[in-house]
Amino acid sequence: MKRTILSFAVMIIVILLVSFLLIAMVGSDIPTSLASFFRGIGGSTYAMAEVLVRATPLMLAALGVSVGFRTGFLNIGAEGQLYLGAISITWLGMTFPTLPAPLMLVLSLVLGFLSGGLWALIPGLLKAKFGLSEVINTIMLNYIAINLVGILVRTSLKDPTYPYPMSPMLPASTNFLQLLSPTRLHAGLLLALVCAALVYLLMFQTTLGFCMRAVGLNARACQCSGIAVSKYVIISSLISGGLSGLAGVSEIAGLHHRLIEGISPSYGYLAIIVSLLGRNNPVGIVFASLGIAALQVGSMSMQRSSGVPTSIASIIMGLVVIMILSRKSLFRCKEA
Repeated sequence: MKRTILSFAVMIIVILLVSFLLIAMVGSDIPTSLASFFRGIGGSTYAMAEVLVRATPLMLAALGVSVGFRTGFLNIGAEGQLYLGAISITWLGMTFPTLPAPLMLVLSLVLGFLSGGLWALIPGLLKAKFGLSEVINTIMLNYIAINLVGILVRTSLKDPTYPYPMSPMLPASTNFLQLLSPTRLHAGLLLALVCAALVYLLMFQTTLGFCMRAVGLNARACQCSGIAVSKYVIISSLISGGLSGLAGVSEIAGLHHRLIEGISPSYGYLAIIVSLLGRNNPVGIVFASLGIAALQVGSMSMQRSSGVPTSIASIIMGLVVIMILSRKSLFRCKEA
């Protein structure tokens, strides 16, 4: 326990020192930059809501990544699965615009989960049946999904009345409820919190979750004990991709209300960092997603107010990942 506390204390000190150094290197005043950072994440109701808005897709995608990681399915494809979820709700809204709102929202969530889940099921099956690397396959599927959106917003899902590649505005029945007007906070946050609770119950309170975690800890021992390793890898890939697909649904239904290129500013990749920070635990992921979202929102505020480039936030996140991965060896900490 003491080593764990020490390791986190050292991490925080190193991150702060590197942050101060980077701010000083770009010629900005450190106190002024820090003031703009904290003002950007907590200086107003709108600022705090923006942190929650950005944390919502991170939370959903990271929950999906964590389910895969817990089962030994290294899902690096949350970005592509998010795009598939966004495609699914766009198609549904354009194809059946007259559906009543309750039915539309339920179908959007189900279809988004299935779209992302089936997209992740492809590398899941390839790993379970043929032993192919899910890391490579999920990364490659990201590029396919992102470029698929590019094709669709120029062809079958394009708004014919608008010259730029994007879909028409979707019917109001696809929209999530706004929680705090006039901010952009929407009911996707509640969806993410409910999913976090469900993932916790699944992974730590059910036999299915126990078997999935056991497979992730030692697949060979599970196989010798009669546990169907392939079965649980496939199930975890479906759930993992499904949760990431819900992140795409949330972005469309809560914020953009139409499909556009670049709808995700790398949420799927950031979700890996969030999952690592949260130690693949749903409770930890909730707080880690808030932390990463605050870092991003605060860095944008620093850029506007003090001229500090937002790339500093990316450097800090990379440093965090390196320190997390090396923490166990440097401090001999036991992982949960």
